[in-house]
Amino acid sequence: MVAGHALGVDLNTKSAPAGMSRRMTLLFAVAGAVVVGNLYWAQPLLGKIATALNISATASGALLTVTQLGYASGVLLLVPLGDALNRRRFIPAVMGVSVLALLLSALAPGYWALLGGLTAVGMTSLTGQLLIPLAGDLARDDQRGKVIGTIASSLLIGIMLSRFISGLMADVFGWRAIYFAAAALNLVFAVLLATKLPSDKPRAGVPYAQLLMSIAVAVRSSCPVQVTLVLGACTFVVFMMFWTGLTFLLSSPPFSYSATQIGFVNLAGLVGAFAAQRAGRLHDYGWSTAGTGAALALALASLGIAAAGGTSIALVLLAILLINLAVQAGSLLNQTRLLTIRPELRSRLNTAFVVCNFVAGAAGSTLAGILWQAGGWLLLTAGQAAIILAALIVWALNRRALRAVEVGRTPAP
Repeated sequence: MVAGHALGVDLNTKSAPAGMSRRMTLLFAVAGAVVVGNLYWAQPLLGKIATALNISATASGALLTVTQLGYASGVLLLVPLGDALNRRRFIPAVMGVSVLALLLSALAPGYWALLGGLTAVGMTSLTGQLLIPLAGDLARDDQRGKVIGTIASSLLIGIMLSRFISGLMADVFGWRAIYFAAAALNLVFAVLLATKLPSDKPRAGVPYAQLLMSIAVAVRSSCPVQVTLVLGACTFVVFMMFWTGLTFLLSSPPFSYSATQIGFVNLAGLVGAFAAQRAGRLHDYGWSTAGTGAALALALASLGIAAAGGTSIALVLLAILLINLAVQAGSLLNQTRLLTIRPELRSRLNTAFVVCNFVAGAAGSTLAGILWQAGGWLLLTAGQAAIILAALIVWALNRRALRAVEVGRTPAP
C-alpha cells in the first residue's frame, strides 16, 4: 500500500484511480529507454569487437542477430506473464537477470561467451514492454494516451541515443566499458522500480500454455485488433526500410559519409521523436483514428521529400524529421488504441503488437537491401510509399471499426 499511495493510486479500493503522476511517468519512460538501449549498444562496436576477439565481420554481425532474436523470444515468452504475475516483483526480477547478462557480456573471455551473454541480454531487456501495459492499467482514461505516448516514445529515443553514446564511450574507454556502465544503470533502475512500483491487483492464475494461446484468440476475435496490428506492421516495415536504406545512401556518393558522420545525421531523428511524444493525447481527445490517418499521410509526404533528396542533405534531414514524427505518432496511437480494446489482456496484446512489428522490421531490413541493389534510393522510397498507400487503404476501409473503439464501444467479435 505504501508504494500505491506514493503513486496516488489505491489499488485496493473500487474508486477511480488517481492516475499516473508526472514523476512516475518519467520513471517509467527513463527506465524503458535505458533498458531498450541494451539491444543496440553493440551496433557501433562491431568493428572493435571483431578486432579484440579476432573474429570475422560476419561473426561479429551475428552478435546483433542473436540479441534481436533473444528479444523477440523474450517478448513472446515472458511479456504475456505480465497479465498473470505480480509485476511489482516480476519486472525488477527480469531486470536483475538482465544485469547479470550485461556483466557476462562485459567480462566475456571469448566470442561464444559474448554470444551467449548478448542472447540473454536480448531475452531480458523487456522492461519497456512490461511497463507500458502497467501504465495503461494505472492511468486514468483521460490521460492514458498521454502517458503511454510518453513512455513508448522514450523507447525510440533510447534506441537512437544508445547507438550514439556507445560509439563515443567505446572510443575513450573500450567496448567492454559500455556493458559495465549499462549493468550499473540497469541495477539502479531495477532497485528504483522495486521500491516505487505499486502493489499489483490480484488476478486469477492462468496456465502458461493457455496464456500464450490466448494471444492468438484475442487477435482472431477482434477486427480492430487485427487492423491495428496491420497498420503497426506496415509502419514499422517502412521505418526499418528507411533507416537501413539511409545508411546505404549516406555511405555512397555523393555523400560518402563516415560512420561517425552518419551517426550525427541520425540524431536529427530525435527531433521528430520528441515532437511525437504528445501524439498519444489525440487518443485522449477522441481523435485516434483521424490522427492515425494523418500520420500515414505525413509518412507518405516525407517519402516524397526523401525521394527528391537523393543528392541534398537538407532534404534528407527534413525527411528524417518528418518520417520519425509520422512513424512515431502513428505507432503511439496504434499501441494506445490496442491497449484500450481489452484491458484485461493488455500485456498479451502488447506482445502481439511488438512481435508483429519485429517480424515486419526484419522483413523491412531485408527488403531494403534488395530494393537498394535493384534500383537505388528511388526504388527504395517507391517501395516504402507503396506500403504506406496500402496501409492508408486498410485504414480507410476500417475507420468505423477503429472509431468504435475510440468512442468506448466494445466492438463485436
